[in-house]
Amino acid sequence: MITTAFTETFGVRHPLLCGGMTGLGRAELIAAVAEAGALGFLTALTQPTPEALTLEIKRTRELTDQPFGVNLTILPTIRPVPYDEYRAAIIESGITVVETAGGNPDAHLPDFKAAGIKVIHKAVAVRHAVKAQALGVDAVSIDGFECAGHPGEDDIGGLVLIAAASRALDVPVIASGGIATGAGLVAALALGACAANMGTRFMATTEAPVHDNVKRQIVANSERDSIIVFREFHNSARVARNSVSEEISEISRRPGSSFEDVAHLASGVRGRERVLGAGDMEDGLWWASQAQGLITEVDSCRNVVDRIVADAEEIIRHRLPGFLPAA
Repeated sequence: MITTAFTETFGVRHPLLCGGMTGLGRAELIAAVAEAGALGFLTALTQPTPEALTLEIKRTRELTDQPFGVNLTILPTIRPVPYDEYRAAIIESGITVVETAGGNPDAHLPDFKAAGIKVIHKAVAVRHAVKAQALGVDAVSIDGFECAGHPGEDDIGGLVLIAAASRALDVPVIASGGIATGAGLVAALALGACAANMGTRFMATTEAPVHDNVKRQIVANSERDSIIVFREFHNSARVARNSVSEEISEISRRPGSSFEDVAHLASGVRGRERVLGAGDMEDGLWWASQAQGLITEVDSCRNVVDRIVADAEEIIRHRLPGFLPAA
């Protein structure tokens, strides 16, 4: 058993998380993560309404009695999101830990804190992490350039970013981006983090609510099979490499191009319905990190967590001491 500030603060058995993933952070996956001893997050905005989120929290509790949280991602949208109502649904449902991401969580912290909810904020830069700490979050998840989703514009890999954040912060640091193995967990701990967050690894599990083609594609892909899109629009995002993401990249490089030129290709609904839902791997944009190159099989959440923790313990107890001379 690996005990850290994270396991002690958040009351879970293992220093592993499944952070919020749009379209995937649903009851069947998050309950399985919780049962495996890690901390998973339902994704609030995956649910169409705050009332639906309340029902999804209830559904998760019917599947597990272990701790889990809710992710609330704060992003500008074309259609206004009733964030106050989602926040109220989280509080009224008795959730004890929230992961915030995207924009500044300041407006939500007073109500969460008043309800005794611990807040983990996901950041992509040390300066943003320091700001979140100053606002009063309980932990920071720092997202390296290897991650799926939005890594920011600084292009700092985890090897440097995790260590820099750990040096700058007093609150617990969670390493995120490109982690899928026990060795990755050990590396994160060595760099000063107290836990590791994984997204792509949990996509390739039997409980993940996506088409089996997606899971098999992750296993087949290498570390080179992701691509950065939207850089030209100052909204860099790492996605899986396929026909659609390659086309988006090519169009975006044309002089005078704008997001409107690729919006039909980049539609989140298209990716969720055609790729994640129907399993057409070339017909929409979907998120995946460089960790694809480390994932060799689809397995249950329990087996994934157990193997990562066992491998990490083996490395800490036996492999690393072998580098030191005998006393």
